[in-house]
Amino acid sequence: MSAQLQPAWHLGPMQAAHLPQVLAIESASYDFPWSEGIFRDCLRAGYSAWVVTDGDDAVLAYAMMSMAAGEAHILNICVAAAHRRCGLAQFLLRHLLMVARAAGVALLLLEVRKSNAAAQRLYEGFGFAPIGERRGYYPAHGGREDALVLALNL
Repeated sequence: MSAQLQPAWHLGPMQAAHLPQVLAIESASYDFPWSEGIFRDCLRAGYSAWVVTDGDDAVLAYAMMSMAAGEAHILNICVAAAHRRCGLAQFLLRHLLMVARAAGVALLLLEVRKSNAAAQRLYEGFGFAPIGERRGYYPAHGGREDALVLALNL
């Protein structure tokens, strides 16, 4: 019996050249995806933006975080459907935590859909705790969905 090896993951800064693949993953993952303009604005603003690629430079997952005034805000972590449940989200979240700590961030914040139990478990597993709600924060079919606001003191 031979063991299956996990393909190598390569972590690097998100570049404009990654956007076609990032947008394809975003569109396939969300009913209300970010536009190319939003991603370009985040890159232009210098947000901490990362991609995980495989050995063929295919984007498997990505993450985006803003940092200012001792706080960081995780804006997006997304994994391509074919690569979910492999540890990529945890890998990216660990990296974002390392980047935030290195930048001297004291508080890390994020919003998560109330209906997204899997993401809530991921964040709670890293020590994030709910600190509030944002009513009608996310677009949803037939209206809006509330977000839980989670925080982690670093």
